[in-house]
Amino acid sequence: MPTVTLRFSPMAEHVRTARLVAVSVARRAGFAEDQLDEIRIAIGEACARAVAGGVLAAPTGPPVSLVDMRLCDDEDRLDVTVNQCGPDGVPVPDGPGALATADPLSLALMAGMADSSAETSSAGGVTLSWHLQPGTPVARAF
Repeated sequence: MPTVTLRFSPMAEHVRTARLVAVSVARRAGFAEDQLDEIRIAIGEACARAVAGGVLAAPTGPPVSLVDMRLCDDEDRLDVTVNQCGPDGVPVPDGPGALATADPLSLALMAGMADSSAETSSAGGVTLSWHLQPGTPVARAF
């Protein structure tokens, strides 16, 4: 089960990089192109929520948290967790940014794109999962 971890400061310009990393991991795992589009959209939304929470937590100074994205590529599924975390990597509990991340439309979009989704206990945190579609050839390139 290969795991990829990406930590970045809560800035909107880093969301694109997170989407690219997630799609690269999913493509290497053998996901079909239509699934890659769903993954791209849901990851962008999850990271945007975490970024919004991090920006609200420190509106004038440097960010007090980072966005932590973990992608676990199992045999037939991809699990992605996005959280706000401190510099030590420990998830930040709901705090000042919690109101910005409680957007029901954002949660509905992610739930519609992923096979399963759940909020985590950290500010802006979410876990998303996708399963390989049956019959999709798995071409792993390590």
